[in-house]
Amino acid sequence: MGRTGVLLLNLGGPEELEDVRPFLYNLFSDPEIIRLPFSWLQKPLAWLISTRRAKTSQENYKQIGGGSPLRKITEAQAQALQEDLHQQGQPVQIYIGMRYWHPFTEEALEQIKRDKIERLVILPLYPQFSISTSGSSFRVLEKLWQEEPKLKEIEYTIIPSWYKEPGYLQAMAQLIEQELEQFPNPESVQIFFSAHGVPVSYVTEGGDPYQEEIEDCTALIMKTLNRPNPHNLAYQSRVGPVEWLQPYTDDALQELGAQGVENLLVVPISFVSEHIETLQEIDIEYREIAEESGIKNFQRVPALNTHPVFINSLTTLVLEALEAPNCQFSEAVRPNRTVKMYPQERWEWGLTTAAEVWNGRLAMIGFFALMLELITGYGPLHFVGLL
Repeated sequence: MGRTGVLLLNLGGPEELEDVRPFLYNLFSDPEIIRLPFSWLQKPLAWLISTRRAKTSQENYKQIGGGSPLRKITEAQAQALQEDLHQQGQPVQIYIGMRYWHPFTEEALEQIKRDKIERLVILPLYPQFSISTSGSSFRVLEKLWQEEPKLKEIEYTIIPSWYKEPGYLQAMAQLIEQELEQFPNPESVQIFFSAHGVPVSYVTEGGDPYQEEIEDCTALIMKTLNRPNPHNLAYQSRVGPVEWLQPYTDDALQELGAQGVENLLVVPISFVSEHIETLQEIDIEYREIAEESGIKNFQRVPALNTHPVFINSLTTLVLEALEAPNCQFSEAVRPNRTVKMYPQERWEWGLTTAAEVWNGRLAMIGFFALMLELITGYGPLHFVGLL
C-alpha cells in the first residue's frame, strides 16, 4: 500500500498575544468567514478588522493564559492516534494542518511530500461538516492539489463528517454521564448543547448541511446517553447584524433561567478540543449570563481532547477510510448537490432570494452596518476574539 499518512485538519489559534492580529487577518481573509459581494474588499476589510479588534481579542486570550491551547491539544491527539494505529498494525504517520495559524495546511503538505507519502487520509477534527470549517480547508487542499504535480501522485481519501461514529457518540455520552454525577440530583439537570453558529444564509442559500448534522448529532448523543434529562440546543458566537442560526446561546440561557432552571450542564457539541470558545466564551461569558439569569449550578462537559474512546473512534475512521473507495475533493466539498462553495461559486445576481439579500445590503444600510460592526466591534462581534 506504500507509505501512509493521516492529515488532521483544524482551525488553529494564536499561541501568544502577538499572534492575535495576524491570526485574525488570516481568519477574516477567508471568504468562507466573511462573504462580500466584491472580492477586492476581502483583504482590506480583513486588515481593518484585525487591526481594530486585536486588543480586545488579546484581552480574551489573557483570560485563558495568554494564548490558545489548540495546537498543543491537537498535537497530543495526533500522537495518541498514531500510537493507537501502530498498535493496530498500521505504521501511519500523522500530520497536522491548521487553516489560520501554524502549522498551516501548506506546511503539512510540504512535510508530506518530503516524507514521500503515497496514501493519505484527510480527517477534519470537526465532527459535523460546514462550508466555513471543513469546507474551507477542503477548498485550500483542492487548490493545492491542482497546482502541485507532486501532490497529484498521492492517492487520498477524505472523511467529510463523522458525527455518527459510535465511538465518538459513546465518548461524548461518557463525559456527560461523568459530569451529571457531580450534581446532587443528576436526573433533574438540564443538558444544554451549545454549537458554534453559522449565518442562516449558509443553510438556506448555500445549502450547508451543518444545522441538520448538529441537530442529528444532538439526538444521537442523547440516545446513546439514554437518560431522561431534559435537553436543548443553541448556537453561540454569532457575528454582525445578519441573522444566524437560532436560538442563540445567551438568549437560551436567559430563557431557561426565567423558567426556573437551576442546574445546567453545558455540552460544547462542535468542539473536540479545549480552546477559547470553551475556556473563555462558555466558562466565563456564558457562566456570568447564566448566573445573572438565576441558574445556580452551571457546569460544563470538558472537550474530548485525548479521551481514549474518542481517539479509538478516530482510529476506526482512519482504518475504514483506508479500506473504502476514495472520497475525492469534488465529493467532500459538496456533501449534497445544493452546497455552494465560495469564492469559486458566487451567489447569482438577479431575481433570487440571495440576490435580494445582497442587493439590499448594497443598497447601503445593511452592508455598511455590517462593515461598521465588524470594524468597530460594537454589537455581538465578540466572535473575532473567540477562535
